[in-house]
Amino acid sequence: MAKKAELEAAEEVKAVETPVEETPVTETEEKFAKAGKKSKKHVEEVKAEEERQARKAETKKAEKEAAEKPKGEAPKVRPMIERRGKKYQAADKKIDHKKAYSLEEALKLAVETNPAKFDATVEAHVRLGVDPRQADQNIRTTVVLPNGNGKTVKVAVFAPLDEAKKAKAAGADIAEDEEFLKSLDKGEINFDVLISTPQYMPKLGKYARVLGPKGLMPNPKAGTVTTDIEKAVKEAKAGKVEYRVDKQSIVHIGLGKTNFDAKALLENATVFFDSLKAQKPASIKGSFVKSVYITTTMGPSIMVENNYN
Repeated sequence: MAKKAELEAAEEVKAVETPVEETPVTETEEKFAKAGKKSKKHVEEVKAEEERQARKAETKKAEKEAAEKPKGEAPKVRPMIERRGKKYQAADKKIDHKKAYSLEEALKLAVETNPAKFDATVEAHVRLGVDPRQADQNIRTTVVLPNGNGKTVKVAVFAPLDEAKKAKAAGADIAEDEEFLKSLDKGEINFDVLISTPQYMPKLGKYARVLGPKGLMPNPKAGTVTTDIEKAVKEAKAGKVEYRVDKQSIVHIGLGKTNFDAKALLENATVFFDSLKAQKPASIKGSFVKSVYITTTMGPSIMVENNYN
């Protein structure tokens, strides 16, 4: 036991006397502090900022060089008429765009210059001197075209059962009570005009977001909220058209089709302009009608003499 104790003591003395070998530090290794400006994190942040500033300087230099380079010729853009089809260009040559035609001449010319193969709609576009933001100048009304507008109108009526039966007899395509609301819940909108009685309007309130954007929400100004359902249905079927001024102070309306005869188109146009003149607000001091153009769905526009103030 004594001998064993002596050997252990000798080994302890040897371990104390033998120096511990340290791992040599290479030249490529760096020593960092735990925090402060000499920490590894700070050094990396400084390096990243230097690289960012270098890239920013290169971008500015490239922009400066690009700005100093002489600019080339502006790209050549063909006139709008040259970018149209051959049929449109041929039709456009028949029109003197510096001339203001009479209403009758403009309607005849519009039919002649229709480049489409189908019976296009003859349209009137009237720029007004009104401010649609003003309540008294926000024009919205209806007009019954004596010869119709050439479209087959599907009329729906939402009214009590007794009124619905009268509407059916007057020519309504759909005339229902609560069943009509069930079809709206399913998203079925298969009509062009919706007529309702005043007492039934609150029931349509929940569908305003669906019907409003489509222009189908009944409105007293349009004559689609009325107690005389029979009259409203007959007028809608006969060619009653709603027109209103848009945000650009322009009224757009279809006056008929290119297969109408000249007399029918002129009668429709005359009735429309008489209706429009009657809508002139009392607050308008300058000209009410600024310009009038007649055109077809895909045809060139024709300037019309402005005799409507």
